[in-house]
Amino acid sequence: MTHSHGISFILIFFSWVTAFAGEVTLTADSSDAVQDYTLQRLEKAYAEHSAYPDTQIRFTVDKQVAAESYRNEVTHEPSGFSVTIHGGDSRGILYGTTALLEQLSVSPRSVVNCEETARLPFRALKFNLPWMSYRAGEALRLHDETCHDLAFWESFMDMMVDNRFNALTLWSLHPFHLMIRNEQFPEACELSDAELAEWQTFWHTLFTMAKERGIETYIVNWNVFVSPGFAKHHNVAKYSIDASPQYIGPGDRADVIKDYTRTTVTQLINTYPNLTGLGVSLGERMQDFTPFEREQWIQDTFVEGMKEAKRPIRFIHRLPFSKGNVDSGAPGLTTEQLTRQGIESLTLPTTVLTEAKFNWSHAHSTPKLRKIHGGKMGDAYWNPPPTNYKVHWMVRNEDFFALRWAEPDFVRTHIQMNTPDYIGGYYLGSECYIPAKDYMTPSELSTGYAFERQWLYYMIWGRLLYNPELTDEPFIQACRLRYGDAGNDLFEALKLGSRMPLRLASFYDVGWDFTLYSEGFMSNTAQSNPERLITVEELMERKPMEPNYLSIEEYIKIIRSDRSVPKDKISPLDLANELIQDGNDALNILEPFSDQKLSKELMVEVADAKAWAYLSIYFGEKLKASVALYRFREEKNAVQGSQAIQYLKNAVKQWERLSAVTDPVYVEMPLAQIHKYNGQGPDPRLFHWKHLLPAARAELQRVRDEVEKNDE
Repeated sequence: MTHSHGISFILIFFSWVTAFAGEVTLTADSSDAVQDYTLQRLEKAYAEHSAYPDTQIRFTVDKQVAAESYRNEVTHEPSGFSVTIHGGDSRGILYGTTALLEQLSVSPRSVVNCEETARLPFRALKFNLPWMSYRAGEALRLHDETCHDLAFWESFMDMMVDNRFNALTLWSLHPFHLMIRNEQFPEACELSDAELAEWQTFWHTLFTMAKERGIETYIVNWNVFVSPGFAKHHNVAKYSIDASPQYIGPGDRADVIKDYTRTTVTQLINTYPNLTGLGVSLGERMQDFTPFEREQWIQDTFVEGMKEAKRPIRFIHRLPFSKGNVDSGAPGLTTEQLTRQGIESLTLPTTVLTEAKFNWSHAHSTPKLRKIHGGKMGDAYWNPPPTNYKVHWMVRNEDFFALRWAEPDFVRTHIQMNTPDYIGGYYLGSECYIPAKDYMTPSELSTGYAFERQWLYYMIWGRLLYNPELTDEPFIQACRLRYGDAGNDLFEALKLGSRMPLRLASFYDVGWDFTLYSEGFMSNTAQSNPERLITVEELMERKPMEPNYLSIEEYIKIIRSDRSVPKDKISPLDLANELIQDGNDALNILEPFSDQKLSKELMVEVADAKAWAYLSIYFGEKLKASVALYRFREEKNAVQGSQAIQYLKNAVKQWERLSAVTDPVYVEMPLAQIHKYNGQGPDPRLFHWKHLLPAARAELQRVRDEVEKNDE
């Protein structure tokens, strides 16, 4: 093998690489770290596939191609083929090469001309670190060792490349004492010199690996939190010491915290040359700050620290909204208007990257923007369009962590409806879940890391953020490559079932993280039972997030007045029928798998597809039961009471099937959503669908007793 660098270089895979390897000649106009990584991908692919033919590949940076985009020109010959990959930049060449390898994985004859243009420039994953994590509990702590393993990050970032994600944002209340020993405040870092050196090697390697893959890296912290050592030494910000910190309450405004933050920012930038940027979250512990005070704090700490550093970096500014904030300090102006003024006054050399939660903590709901984070939603952040910042949507997923999800139509619609010119891109991630260690799968069935369970979820979101014009074919093809012809049916069944959490979050209006856990049909608003299974009463009382959905109360008023449901509205019964239909259709598609011996990888995916189908039917039957029970209570109609019982019987049967299908493929697992959010520490219970079966049966018995008592 020869591999020379310079104005041009040639890489040849000789026949000794593998006995039947085709000869590959690669030329390039230039070289950098990203193209070197691209070469490594090619080398690995050809070494692993002896049937690949002789190939001539050329990399060229083409200024007529947009940034991060590519155009592959292919010529087939009797002995093989040649391809020129025109990339708008090195990332474009990387993505063009990835597309080439995807085509080769099907067959050499599948390699054809292709091109893609990057739709959104910022396609980020939000990854909460387990060290000083925002949420607390075993579900987050158990990832400590995995997240400190560079092999995990190598695999995770290779996945990001495959799916065209180009930014990794790492979130922690305060990770900086694991990264540097502040020269002015050495007490903030309680590590020994050897321990700190090991941590710094970890961070340097992580940021370098990301840069080689064309991935930007950002560290995002929570404002006035500090390290435990600093808090104890200076007797400040005591909320930073507790392993389960209290987020609500006044933030410490001590000048020493400002000095520590500012100098930390400067030293961090100078220590890690491959770190792309920093960010700050302005919510918790800043509720007692006015917008003026928050922006001044950023100016005095982050901005001044960035100015004193040896190089410019990018900056993420989370967008706070009205709810929970004190008086804005300027009569007639909203928190949003004042925050915008503050962002526009920041003196930074690069465009500010903002972050706004789409539909609060439950973006997997309606694709229409209905809320952001508390308070009444306004358009102050984008009307008129900003000049020194772009708005970026945070797609928070607190709704499903275990079951595999795949609904590309939702993602396409989301991007189509929510990406005007002032939108720069998306973040995708969770607060209550870390996709590192697979703690959900029995050891005999586990095949790797947690994120690999959700391979299709990441593929759909990443590839469509890059190119929302993609059809379903790449996703179906990926399923076929894994599972043969069964991949077609698996994808279709998953797609049908994956609509269930979207519909639940659209119908059941919620807000922050713990208010809904769709795959468990749980909510901490469901106070009538200790298991937090959403009850029929909760479904009756809850107002939908999506205005096109009629609440049960609204629907009953319409039918009592002998009016028809408006054409632009969906009644609870129509929604129920759609859920039941999709669930049954999915189960019919999956029926042939019941009599087959499946690989363990396919077995767990089929189980997930069935689980979504059972959940979909359960939700539909429970909606019907809620409507019937509502009418029974209002009208004392025995027929409606009997129907409510029958619908709940049908629902319980689905939960029994759900419990049975998930029992072999899931262990009991810790879950942040079943914490006691009252300062008393975590709930020791573990989650599994079978644990909720008694609650489902008890609800049926409770309703039966109510109806029968009325009949007496």
